[in-house]
Amino acid sequence: MMNHYETVFITTPVLSEAQMKEAVDKFLGILKDEGAEIVHEENWGLKKLAYPIQKKSTGFYYLVEFKADGNVIQKLETEYRRDERIIRFLTFKMDKYAVEYSIKKKSKKETKAEG
Repeated sequence: MMNHYETVFITTPVLSEAQMKEAVDKFLGILKDEGAEIVHEENWGLKKLAYPIQKKSTGFYYLVEFKADGNVIQKLETEYRRDERIIRFLTFKMDKYAVEYSIKKKSKKETKAEG
């Protein structure tokens, strides 16, 4: 049974755009290798952190929405912890209301983009 998840990770702000892309590709690759289906991804760019982490006050935020088995999450989060580029991450299981909301939100964006 595939569950719907959303994961957000924050990388250190000292990364170049190429290094950030490399980090993103690595984690998308891990998900795909584990049989996850990537539903949606969003690069939120450089944002101010709510509080300093590892003496950093900003970080690059990246969101990935995906469908996967529950056992994929542990593997993903282990990889986050091992990667010195990642300063924070949060993964949560979306209930059906969150999934519906996400679909609505995306279709609004697409309508705006087309119009």
